[in-house]
Amino acid sequence: MMKNKHKGSSFDEYLAEEGLLAETEAAAAKRVIAFQIEQEMARQQLSKSSLAKIMQTSRSSLDRLMDPRNTSVTLLTLENIATALGKRLRIQLA
Repeated sequence: MMKNKHKGSSFDEYLAEEGLLAETEAAAAKRVIAFQIEQEMARQQLSKSSLAKIMQTSRSSLDRLMDPRNTSVTLLTLENIATALGKRLRIQLA
């Protein structure tokens, strides 16, 4: 009987061993950012169309930017969203 090589290790260790940790953390961060944008839009009573107009982009582009599965958003784009919402983008290493 083979022993499970992952038994006793953390999930992060498992993801790192499988080469999936960075991708998983990026997806999680994007979900948090998309959620925060949606919450701020609700607080300001802004529709996606209104925010897209402020950002001088299309609603479909904004939909792609806010898609939690799309991790290919640039820092400049996130800064533009933050500015359009009257917020500042703050990124830190933990």
